[in-house]
Amino acid sequence: MKNLLLLLTFILSASTISFAQENKRDAKIAAQIRQVMDAQTTAWNAGSIDGFMNGYWNSPDLVFVSSDNVTKGWQPTIERYKKNYDSKAKMGVLTFSDLEIEVLSKNAAVVLGSWALQREGDAPHGKFTLIFRKFKDDWKIVHDHTS
Repeated sequence: MKNLLLLLTFILSASTISFAQENKRDAKIAAQIRQVMDAQTTAWNAGSIDGFMNGYWNSPDLVFVSSDNVTKGWQPTIERYKKNYDSKAKMGVLTFSDLEIEVLSKNAAVVLGSWALQREGDAPHGKFTLIFRKFKDDWKIVHDHTS
């Protein structure tokens, strides 16, 4: 009985430590992803689509979904952004809010959130779901579904 009690105490202690380490890891990952998104809004609001796109995976396998359009690849995605936002006035001021970051593993996370543009004359806004993947030391968006 004493051995069983010791074994149960050990298992509970180990699982508590593991859970605490996982929570710490997840908080660190969430902070890193927020940094990527903060850098994106800073670049966008400075008029730099190139800087904004640094948050995306530079690969032909990048997926960007908006309305009825599916754009595959980093280059077609940046070209689409540059076509649709060809002036600072069209870019407006971007904000992200209501971020919910779910860490799936040490190399993957999903972000649900809201976006808004403040422009003279209108204020488009919507929701997004982003899939982030870690590459070496950098977190990048590999799939973006924005509405």
